[in-house]
Amino acid sequence: MTQARKRRGLESQNRLAEYLAAHGWPYAQSAGAGRPGTDVTGTPGLVWECKARTDFNPVGWLKQAEKGEGGLSVAVYRPNGVGPHPEKFIAMVRLSEFVPLLLAAGYGGYVQNPDYNRGEKS
Repeated sequence: MTQARKRRGLESQNRLAEYLAAHGWPYAQSAGAGRPGTDVTGTPGLVWECKARTDFNPVGWLKQAEKGEGGLSVAVYRPNGVGPHPEKFIAMVRLSEFVPLLLAAGYGGYVQNPDYNRGEKS
């Protein structure tokens, strides 16, 4: 990997941490380059894997995030063409994690599965 690619990756990770710090996780900090585990610390219950690459391997990135300890694994992808604007980065989670989040946020309707809402209307 070239130095420019490494620099872009670290910049993306730093931008992600700054964005999270400004949007509900005031203690979010970039973990720096090469550290195992989450790419952003200070976000309890979340494991972040930030990628700024030309290849596209979301399954591999999620597997990498899932190796971390802490709860919901999120792969964040900075594709070419979006610039250093984290609000344009793409966040990916597994559908089995995403659907309960939507339901908890008030989206969706009646769910019969008791694991989601004990058979009550949301």
